[in-house]
Amino acid sequence: MTKKFLILFFFLTACGYEPLYINKEEIIYKKITLIGEKLINRKIISSINFKEDSKYIDNNEIILESSKKIDTTSRNAKGQAKTFRSNITVKLTILKDNEVIKEKTFNESFSYQNIDNKYDLFTYQNNVEENLVNKIVDNLNIFLKI
Repeated sequence: MTKKFLILFFFLTACGYEPLYINKEEIIYKKITLIGEKLINRKIISSINFKEDSKYIDNNEIILESSKKIDTTSRNAKGQAKTFRSNITVKLTILKDNEVIKEKTFNESFSYQNIDNKYDLFTYQNNVEENLVNKIVDNLNIFLKI
């Protein structure tokens, strides 16, 4: 068992294997424009290591447009909300010299049941939002590495 582990370890270190989600470098842009939901944009910027430097040589600009929407998908006989759907959309646009280089829209959604206690519902909605943002960050990382 130990012998197999050592062989696998040496093989992976020798072939240049590097995990996909490791992000050693900072991505520097001359200007970062955030439009829409402030908290979602901040989570994305901090997770991906975008940095803004107005003195940067390249004339690169990134625009993040985000929106959050909570819809009532069904109601009971009394007209009270029974199920909800949280939807987060992020549009990423990368510009160089005011020309679009890359542009993609990321969309994640999740459906859940209503909770009688409104505090618990609010906490659950925040947890769902954080999970959806994490999925979008993973997709953004993959998109930017390509």
